[in-house]
Amino acid sequence: MALALFDLDNTLLAGDSDYLWGQFLGEKGLVDPVFYSAENERFYQEYKEGKLDIFEFLEFSLKPLAAHSMDVLQDLHRQFMKEKIHPIISEDAQALVDRHRKRGDELAIITATNSFVTAPIARQFGIPNLIATEPEIHDNRYTGKVSGTPCFREGKVKRLRDWLKKRKLRLDNAWFYSDSHNDLPLLEQVTHPVAVDPDATLAALAREKGWPVLYLHHAPPSA
Repeated sequence: MALALFDLDNTLLAGDSDYLWGQFLGEKGLVDPVFYSAENERFYQEYKEGKLDIFEFLEFSLKPLAAHSMDVLQDLHRQFMKEKIHPIISEDAQALVDRHRKRGDELAIITATNSFVTAPIARQFGIPNLIATEPEIHDNRYTGKVSGTPCFREGKVKRLRDWLKKRKLRLDNAWFYSDSHNDLPLLEQVTHPVAVDPDATLAALAREKGWPVLYLHHAPPSA
């Protein structure tokens, strides 16, 4: 049995769930739409450029969770899934997951996006394991702070190794699918790194290293 790891945003999804959650909050009037949209865009660009301060971003992105009860948040997330997430789940992405499932592989999503946003998406794909950034919870409410190590860049490797140790699993013969150069620390750890609809930096590195490139959401670029 191999381990099949999937990044979520712009890998299994044809979009970024963290970014879309921010858009959704603005559209529903739950945050200042002008300010939040501008900051959301700034952080997203910094992420793509490899310049994101993950703690600054999490202070921004987790704060709205603290403003609502768990029941209200769950209702909002159901709307979010219907309006923003279901339209960006492709048949090809689901088929990729299903191929690994049929082979008997252990499936896990590993993502920098927080577990409140991503846990229902993992369930939608039928993936039983989620390694994500964890928002802090106190008295059954989110505090707006992060708990433990964010699952981002080198932190993604640490979180995975902690997860493997608890389950007495090994990284031998593992697959990891990702679109982003931010995931290079983990891509370089696995036996089977696969670039999925890669950003320009990752696409160049994949060519250099001979990694396979898979297109789930876009046509391959012309030669």
